[in-house]
Amino acid sequence: MDRVGQLDPGSHREVSTPTQVVDHSALKVNQTGIIVTVLVAFIGSAVFRPLLVLIPLLAIVLLLGTFAPQLALFKQLYFKVLKPRGIVKARPVQDRPEPHNFAQGLGGVFLAVASIFLIPLPVVGLALSLLVAVLAFVNLAFGYCLGCQIFFQLERRGFIRA
Repeated sequence: MDRVGQLDPGSHREVSTPTQVVDHSALKVNQTGIIVTVLVAFIGSAVFRPLLVLIPLLAIVLLLGTFAPQLALFKQLYFKVLKPRGIVKARPVQDRPEPHNFAQGLGGVFLAVASIFLIPLPVVGLALSLLVAVLAFVNLAFGYCLGCQIFFQLERRGFIRA
């Protein structure tokens, strides 16, 4: 395992944190799955309201995948279907998986909260769902992961440990 430098919050000196190889193509497929699912639920629910059930189902998929990677639906689609068939090529990067898992879990929490609002206040539920999709798009298109940044800030302040 390689190590990547970070600043120790107390002393402002660099400390080492372990990295491993993370396939960023799996992350991109996951982000695409989030975006597509939310958009299908959002747009489709205008015609067929039961499609809103995709939001709580997506929350479950993201939360399960956060704690049990073998249950991460979109990543498994990548590893078992897309990558072996050469549809999507691997993009291995020395990285830490924890910030990405945290970001996925945070998206799952926001979608769970959105799901609670879908019945009494559908506008709020859909707005929270679209926020998750927009942040997934920003990560997919521009490589900026807000959930990862939150992870790093919480870690730097000692609230979480990798």
